[in-house]
Amino acid sequence: MLEEREKGVVAVSLLGNIIWFLFGGFVQAVGWTLGGILCYITVIGIPAGQQCFKLARLQLAPFGKNVVYRGSSVWGLLGNILWLVFLGWELFLANLAAALLFAVTIVGFPFALQSLKLARVSLFPFGMEIIRRP
Repeated sequence: MLEEREKGVVAVSLLGNIIWFLFGGFVQAVGWTLGGILCYITVIGIPAGQQCFKLARLQLAPFGKNVVYRGSSVWGLLGNILWLVFLGWELFLANLAAALLFAVTIVGFPFALQSLKLARVSLFPFGMEIIRRP
């Protein structure tokens, strides 16, 4: 019985990820990837670039994944503060606006929840880890 439920959860996550990918996830992931490349070019921005690539992977397929904060060091805290000042608040507002647009319909509600997850991660990406749901 439990295996059938797990198969159903995986199937729904896969369907959600396909729809997400086709209707904007790919374009947003490309944006995150380009941002990561630009950060890597500056050399001093390599830690921010790593976070951009992590968020790009999450943006491609957010269904079936959880974000867990493992805590961060002093450098991680500093990175989160700088990220919030220069990038985080704009990304948060963009994801929040997407969540509000998705939430208008019942069909879009699961996508609104994923946008809210991405909005939260957009504020403080340092110290977070993406894990698959069991």
